[in-house]
Amino acid sequence: MSTRRVRAPDTHIALLRGINVGGKNQLPMKELALLFREAGCTHAEPYIQSGNVVFKARPAVAPSVPSLVQKAVAGRFGFSVPIVVRTAEELARVAAENPFTRSGAVDDSLHVAFLADRPSAEKVAALDPERSPPDEFIVRGREIYLCCPNGLARSKLTNQYFDSKLTTRSTVRNWRTVLRLLEMTG
Repeated sequence: MSTRRVRAPDTHIALLRGINVGGKNQLPMKELALLFREAGCTHAEPYIQSGNVVFKARPAVAPSVPSLVQKAVAGRFGFSVPIVVRTAEELARVAAENPFTRSGAVDDSLHVAFLADRPSAEKVAALDPERSPPDEFIVRGREIYLCCPNGLARSKLTNQYFDSKLTTRSTVRNWRTVLRLLEMTG
């Protein structure tokens, strides 16, 4: 008998980039949850102040939620915020397939960059693996697994680097946040 949990197909995770960081792009989580409900979600639970929302939406509604929330944030708060969305199943796969957890890396050094689009193999191959030693990264689909032993703040593996090289938008979460968001989808 399998102990693997089946996650509800209507559960999604929104990852907003660049809100409530360094005093910029202030967006109260209570307001953010309201924007998701106004976009047609039946449930919206924010996690910490950095723009993570676990939400439920019917299949007909889910694809429009990010653009509706983006427009609402721009209209009410005056700034644009990229939103990357994953289903609960996709997030479970991300957590299960982290190559650095298998190699014994310390959780504090682990992060995941969630990409808006899947990059081409050519663009992935052009990334510089020696850009920021001893940091490492592995691209799998629409995620980049990061291992930054000296901390992400000291790394040259930034959103801007990956966005420019892969021509997409990304947002990074630490490993503990990834696991907590997954737990919230259960």
